[in-house]
Amino acid sequence: MENLVGRLEEREILEEALKSEAAELIAIYGRRRVGKTFLVKSVYKNRLVFEFSGMHNAGIKKHLQQFALAMQTASASPLPLSAPANWIEAFHLLQQLLEEKLKKQKMVVFIDEFPWLHTPRSGFTQAFGHFWNTWAAWQDKLVVVICGSAASWMIRHVVNDRGGLHNRVTRRIRLLPFTVGETATYLRSQKVNLDPYQILQLYMCMGGIPHYLKSVQAASSSAQVIDKCCFTKNGPLRDEFTLLYQSLFDHAEHHLQVVRALAQKSRGMTRNEIIKAIGLTTGGGLTKILNELEESGFISGYIPFEKTAKDSLYKLTDEYSLFYLKFIEHARATGEGTWIKLSQGSSWKAWSGYAYENICMKHAAQLKRALGIGDVYTEVSPWRYRAKEEEQGVQVDLLFDRQDKCINLCEIKFYNGAFAIDKAYADKLKQKLRIFREKTKTRKTVFLTLITTHGLKQNTYSLELVQKELTMKALFD
Repeated sequence: MENLVGRLEEREILEEALKSEAAELIAIYGRRRVGKTFLVKSVYKNRLVFEFSGMHNAGIKKHLQQFALAMQTASASPLPLSAPANWIEAFHLLQQLLEEKLKKQKMVVFIDEFPWLHTPRSGFTQAFGHFWNTWAAWQDKLVVVICGSAASWMIRHVVNDRGGLHNRVTRRIRLLPFTVGETATYLRSQKVNLDPYQILQLYMCMGGIPHYLKSVQAASSSAQVIDKCCFTKNGPLRDEFTLLYQSLFDHAEHHLQVVRALAQKSRGMTRNEIIKAIGLTTGGGLTKILNELEESGFISGYIPFEKTAKDSLYKLTDEYSLFYLKFIEHARATGEGTWIKLSQGSSWKAWSGYAYENICMKHAAQLKRALGIGDVYTEVSPWRYRAKEEEQGVQVDLLFDRQDKCINLCEIKFYNGAFAIDKAYADKLKQKLRIFREKTKTRKTVFLTLITTHGLKQNTYSLELVQKELTMKALFD
């Protein structure tokens, strides 16, 4: 098994559970392919006493058969075991097994894809709750880890459950994709040596999903990797999109409608705009869909500067989904060399700027540290002003509203060399600053901050306008 990269906070949580003097019930959730199973098996590899996983779209009969096979493996029985009649019986058998095993040191039970085991009328969650409440919770040498890709289901039915598992979870982990810096570390561990600009291009396509990053081969450029993964016949990301959503959500077609609508609006959409775009007569089910997409890491909600929650903007921020909908789904050509050609076109150049903005938004903590305000309470958001009559509208990519009475108003530019501010762009920046101050009436000091890839060329305009400058290297810290 390859070495575990990053995940320092998550590892600490899992290791602390082994040291505690009480039974532990740990809930781990995060989107498909993000590395939940690998994390658990890496940290607990010498303590796993029983492992079992749900299967997508399988019924109770198949699950109970698989449970019997898992029991056979755990007990090292040379003979096959009969499948239990129901989940009550299954967990009773597990209890008997554990009573023999929990003698010397703390051991771990790992139940993966927990939501898939909750099939209609199976009684699975009730039986598990009974198992935990009547026996497992009193075993000070036991850690039970339950894991699921359906993040919203895990939150509703486990973390915030009002039934048998109410307040029973002792620790929880929401496993997110790798950051840009963790992605670079992971690639180095796989003997992939790419410069930061190429890693950033890969991130725009794949995000920080470990399973996707496994496809990156050494001695290949980012363009070659994207070409092979997304545009060749057997490329692992060519047909991942639909499967990804269908495996996570019931009635995934509604989630896909929202995702497709958001993909068309780089500035983001309000709740009412989403309702109108997908043709809903009411927003009754939209709250649930938005919550599920956000908890699973596909979209992000932001409260614009000086607005309230009802004015929230939602943006599609999953890198793979954005890339798929823009370039893969309706690609006129496929096969070797497709992306190398597409990446030279105007569509990529325009879209990459938007993708870079999203990445910077998601790495606000890294940018704050680079700005020297890591310890300052800060609200992070975009800002836009809609034009009225002859006025001009304004869009601010990202701003840091700081408690120390300052605002970093950020312009984000993805460029393949040092970026130069010319007169036209300088005039645009001056106008943006003026409109921002006029419309917000802020009394805070505003620092114009440029976030580029390779840096800013020093000239009269940069010296006059820019107070702070960051490059892509800030994302890697």
